[in-house]
Parts: sequence; structure tokens; C-alpha cells
Amino acid sequence: MQSGIKGNLTINGYGSSNGGHFEKVKLNGRGTLNGNIECVRFECNGSGTVHGHLKMQNAKISGSGKVKGAVEGNDFAIEGNGSVSDSVSLTNKMKISGSGKIGGSLKADEIKINGKVTIANDCEAETFKADGQFTIGGLLSADQIDIRLHGESSVTEMGGQSIKVKGKKGRFYHLFKAFFPVKLTVKLIEGDDLELESTKADVVRGNNVTIGPDCEIDLVEYQGTLHQDDNAKVREIKKI
Repeated sequence: MQSGIKGNLTINGYGSSNGGHFEKVKLNGRGTLNGNIECVRFECNGSGTVHGHLKMQNAKISGSGKVKGAVEGNDFAIEGNGSVSDSVSLTNKMKISGSGKIGGSLKADEIKINGKVTIANDCEAETFKADGQFTIGGLLSADQIDIRLHGESSVTEMGGQSIKVKGKKGRFYHLFKAFFPVKLTVKLIEGDDLELESTKADVVRGNNVTIGPDCEIDLVEYQGTLHQDDNAKVREIKKI
């Protein structure tokens, strides 16, 4: 990132620039970057667009920024409505507050979601925390998974050492649950310690397993302990 650095790039309002290597890139308004961007710091305040890949150390989208390519770097934060058309690969943290859309896979050491997120393919992290809604088209894999549901979420498969899913419900939930369901839908959940609520799964497989209220599970396989809430539906149980 040293050779060919052009200093800082700032676009205020309407404007466009070619890609390249920069120290700091800042888009205020509706700025457009045509080409791949490599920089230390990237900021998008408004509805800026990068037509290419973004490689950086730290990036933040505040507003409705778009990256029409892949993102690679250390830390990436979306506050508002941000989208990446390809994959995101980070060495540290991904934080999404608001609405985010990723057209490929997402990989980071720590992923924290507050809002609504769509990830087209796999999602991989050491720790994954979500407070809201999400759709993951592939495998969610993390050592620690902590989910607080707001509405409906879905993932194809989920695996980790510790997995907790809690259904966040308001005091009038039972009156309106037909219109505002709180549910995680998944084909397979596999891990060591599992605590599940409001989860609909084909197979749940673990060591110590707790099936909490509002769960609908076709098959539970466990090795150590199993606890099932009275308000949970489990079709078949196997100790392996």
C-alpha cells in the first residue's frame, strides 16, 4: 500500500473520480469512484458508490453507500443502509447497525449485527452476535454464536462450540404472533452447548442441549444432557 499513494481523496456532493491508492478516501453526498480503491481509511457519508473492489484498513459507511465489488481489510462498519455486491473478508471486526446486504460470503474475527442483514453465502467468525433479523444463504460458523431474534431469520446450517438463540418478544407478542412471528429457520444446528428458543430446525445435534419455548425440531441428537421446555415440539430424540 506504499507505492503510488496519491494522498487524500474527498468528494463533496456530486462528483466522481477514478480508482487508485490513497491515504484517506471520503465521500460526502453522492460521490462515485470508478475503479478499485486501496486506502488506509475509507468513509462514505451519504449515498456514495464504489464501482470496484475496496481494500482498506478501516472503513465506515454512514448512509446508503454501495461497493460494487469485494471488500478486504481490518475493520468495516455499516451504519444505515450499506451493500457489498461481492464477498467481505476482514482480519478484525464487522459491525452492522441498520441494514446491510452482502452478495457473497462474510468472514471476520468478530461480527456484530444490530438490525437487518442479508448474506448470500457463508458467514464465518470467532464470535457472532446478532440482535435483529438476518438471512444467511450458506453456513454460519463461529465458536460463539449469540442471537436475539426480532422477527423472522433464516440460515441454511449453523455450527459452533456455544450457540444461544433467544426469541425477543414484547408483552403483546401472544396477541400478534400470527402477524409478527419471531422464529429462526435452519436445516441443521451442530455444536457443543446449545440453548435454543423460537427455532424451527430439521436436525439439532450437540453435547448439552436445551430446547426452549416455541421450538419446532424434527430430530434432536445429544451426547450429554437434554432439557426440553413444555412449550417445545420435538418429533424424535436420540442419545448418541
